[in-house]
Amino acid sequence: MTEQQIVNGIKNHDRRAMHAMYDLLAGHAMATAMRYLADRDDCRDVLQEGFLKAFSHMGDFHYRGEGSLKAWFSRIIANESINQLKRHARITFLDAEVVEEPDDETPDVTHIPPGEINSIIASLPAGYRIVFNQFVFEHKSHKEIAQSLGIKENSSASQLLRAKRLLAKMINQYKQEHDD
Repeated sequence: MTEQQIVNGIKNHDRRAMHAMYDLLAGHAMATAMRYLADRDDCRDVLQEGFLKAFSHMGDFHYRGEGSLKAWFSRIIANESINQLKRHARITFLDAEVVEEPDDETPDVTHIPPGEINSIIASLPAGYRIVFNQFVFEHKSHKEIAQSLGIKENSSASQLLRAKRLLAKMINQYKQEHDD
């Protein structure tokens, strides 16, 4: 089924369309949740909540071409992941008024398997991880991130900078450990 057929089917309460959406998007949704949450059980909970929310709000969704369903559902999963972290009070943001200057060096990740990169990102502290994911993968501005998380824009920028520095350090450490 195409995304358009899935959307139309779900709007008409077709269970086959719901299964098709699950088959199409569950893997990507799980990967999205795992960027935010370290615990696999939490990710499964987010997936369940995300699909329930998507199915019940499909009437509000406006199809805008192939990929729009995936993008819409990814936002639902990202928001549910953040809500999961908030519910369990696992987010700590360092409040910063001054944004430090960024480092110029970006580590080379071409020879690091994508699964390892995801694991490294997942090991970031929750505050760093959320801002990093929102900025890099969701393409949100610091203003949007700050509004959604109830923090200052400078705090968002500072969290991102610290996340990038810590990621660079962990990637370089991984490369040293796996250098043949």
